[in-house]
Amino acid sequence: MAGPNAIVALVARIDPPADKTGAAELLRHHPDGVSVAFEGEQTTRLFQGHVGAGYLDILEQLRRMRAPAYVEFRPDTREITRLLIPLVSRVAKVDELGDGGVGVELDASHARHFLKRDTLGYDELLATLRRAAEKREPVAVTESDDQAIIDVRPWPQEPAGPANPVKEQRPGLFARLARLIWWPFGLILWPLRWIWWPFRCCGCISTTRAQQLFDLVSAQTCNPLSVPPPCIPFLYPDDGCWARAHEMCRLLINAGASPKKIWIDGNLHTPTRNNPACFVHWYWHVAPTLCVRLSWFHCEDMVIDPSLFTKPVTEAAWKGVQGDASATLTPTAASVYMRPAQTDPGYTDTNVQLNYYRQKLKLRSLQPAGPPPYAFCP
Repeated sequence: MAGPNAIVALVARIDPPADKTGAAELLRHHPDGVSVAFEGEQTTRLFQGHVGAGYLDILEQLRRMRAPAYVEFRPDTREITRLLIPLVSRVAKVDELGDGGVGVELDASHARHFLKRDTLGYDELLATLRRAAEKREPVAVTESDDQAIIDVRPWPQEPAGPANPVKEQRPGLFARLARLIWWPFGLILWPLRWIWWPFRCCGCISTTRAQQLFDLVSAQTCNPLSVPPPCIPFLYPDDGCWARAHEMCRLLINAGASPKKIWIDGNLHTPTRNNPACFVHWYWHVAPTLCVRLSWFHCEDMVIDPSLFTKPVTEAAWKGVQGDASATLTPTAASVYMRPAQTDPGYTDTNVQLNYYRQKLKLRSLQPAGPPPYAFCP
């Protein structure tokens, strides 16, 4: 758990206010520092400098979002020396790993999180995770850039979620009867499916149009140092894919396309130049698809995923780079925001999540390795 020189809390206020001027300008006019107060009346300070200005921008965004911050500070000056952004979520499961640590799956994340055996306070952190999983209570989980958990604590607030959650429902009695009645006719009509074969590509788009639509969504990528909304944080692939996919579908629909989504589940280990470790671990991942006409009678669903590729790719190619040959693919409608059947038709939670991961991208860019992509990754 966090030591005596660390705080995990909501930002209560910044003095002088950071919303009246730019962070760098505010710090330049206050060489004695800017006060950052957290709920619980714990106060820290930020001083002039590149990292200080970046931290101040992020802390102001977290204050507006009512999202927690993890900060470490010097005990003598109260200067913030490290900033991380916790994730508030329920714990889905805790899995034992061969090296003595555990893998952690969170409801509000598709990433595979790790609690390593040599982590300070390991036993207490593990007990908190197991208790949260058993009682289905929210926790604030803080981790480093390599997806290693360093702090876990109970959190009184509910995690953010879709504005319009829809619970999966079993088909009703009439729907089940209709299926039974239709079943024999389906057997009769199945041999005649070849009649439709020449027309199955109707409504699919050309490869040229597919690339244009890919470029349309890819162009929305964030500048990692400024992350201006409504940019999409493709350069932060670690987490948040469902929000990226939903926003991409919105853009594609507005451009006249008819996207669907493809979900992959498995033990995913995906190489990337946008994480300092050069790879990310996922439990699942999702991206939009478009039906593309590859030739007169050959059409295929192609995946639109600028976090992994620079062009539309087949579902097989998309699966192939994610490190698990036994992973499973599941197609859904574009309206499915989170499985099994949660929707976000007004894109309310989509915008909340995108802003959260914009701040994670900006924070990563302030680290010694600098902003992604990283040239030292293969």
